[in-house]
Amino acid sequence: MATLNQKSKIVFHRPRRNKKPKLNGSPQRRGVVLRLRICTPRKPNSARRPAVKLRLSSKKKALAHIPGSGHNLRKFSKVLVNGNAARDLPVVNYTCIRGKFDFAPLKGVRKRRSIYGLKKDPSLRTHVRRKFRNLK
Repeated sequence: MATLNQKSKIVFHRPRRNKKPKLNGSPQRRGVVLRLRICTPRKPNSARRPAVKLRLSSKKKALAHIPGSGHNLRKFSKVLVNGNAARDLPVVNYTCIRGKFDFAPLKGVRKRRSIYGLKKDPSLRTHVRRKFRNLK
């Protein structure tokens, strides 16, 4: 049995608030596009950023940002969503993942390809270890 002095040293932590509650603890969720829309960023920035309203597989609705320039999304398209928020868009707390389901990858991107759903182009490979070179 702990004494009062020992109990007073125990620090009780408040449980952390879940910042992405609509994912239900999953890293990604599948969603169906309900509506395409254009959002404007907060104060210092000015632009027209594409976003979609989704119904997630957890039966919740969410707004998600469409990364990159151009997209092929329509109503009832299926997308994969993760919990990366668009920093300057209010209420947009999720991001669509390119290259999965109906969401086409972005063409002609060499850097940050994982964001835009592209595999590495074989012509971009610079160094091949001697063991794995094609010797003819």
